[in-house]
Amino acid sequence: MTGKISKLAAIILLILAYSCGNSSTKQGSLGFPIADSVPAGEAEKLSDEAIADIVQNIASPVEIAAIMQSMQVPFTAEYLAPTQGSDRLTTNFQKAVMLGIYGADLGYLNIYEKTGNSVDLLSTIKRMADGLRVGQFLDFETLKRLSVSKSNLDSLLFLSVNSYNKIDEYLRESNRGSVSALMIAGVWIEGQYLATQVTCTHPDRVLRDRVGEQKIILGDLLMLLRPYRDSSGDYSSLYNMMEEISNAYRDVRITYKLGEPETVEEDGRLVMIQHEESIVDMTDDQLEEIAAISENVRNKLISGG
Repeated sequence: MTGKISKLAAIILLILAYSCGNSSTKQGSLGFPIADSVPAGEAEKLSDEAIADIVQNIASPVEIAAIMQSMQVPFTAEYLAPTQGSDRLTTNFQKAVMLGIYGADLGYLNIYEKTGNSVDLLSTIKRMADGLRVGQFLDFETLKRLSVSKSNLDSLLFLSVNSYNKIDEYLRESNRGSVSALMIAGVWIEGQYLATQVTCTHPDRVLRDRVGEQKIILGDLLMLLRPYRDSSGDYSSLYNMMEEISNAYRDVRITYKLGEPETVEEDGRLVMIQHEESIVDMTDDQLEEIAAISENVRNKLISGG
């Protein structure tokens, strides 16, 4: 991967505050109570307050793809969710989940500079977004032009990720948090699928640790989905599948070691930032189980099951 793309990926992650390394236990982030202790009447309120922090902690597919390319893992088109038959997706549930999954795939294509392959995917994304009444946040013509010309990958990456950020904000602000939660779940499951597939075939400590850290992130994601799990059979099924993945993480251990504090200037004031390093203890057997269940869940979702 070129230094230019590496730098851009880092900029995008900073803009959206996406960082897989940020755990919800860190100083300055929201403190989540034990999930089962949340009163039913507070669930919706908690979900609204916590969603920004959850999104902040979810591993960006852009970051995952950047790590994969830095490992010199070849681009694999078979990893992409098929767009054939996407016109048969009729429910908002299906459209929202697939909008997230296809968005993750778009990030994968862009990082690997396979922009010529993304036109069909962009058309599908536009159709999903229009069906959910959020298509106004996708500058489809500009995205298509940048993809075809391959002239400005920096702008394409930024515009792609920023569009999804705007969709998420709009859905939450218009009291459509349930749709936003589905889109976020789609982004997460596709990023999880990519990361686990590659980690099992191309061992790398950085990516392996990212997979292990998803134990914490998945707990937050379940909290985000929990208020809606009884609203329909689809939501209940999705929640149960996510719990299956969470159960596969049951024996993965994550500990934290404090690093050297750093003093930085913010708004003219010196602020002390305490860094910490996560240490992931995950066996090969645990990784294989997590990868297998994640793949199964992902394949059920893209098949409409």
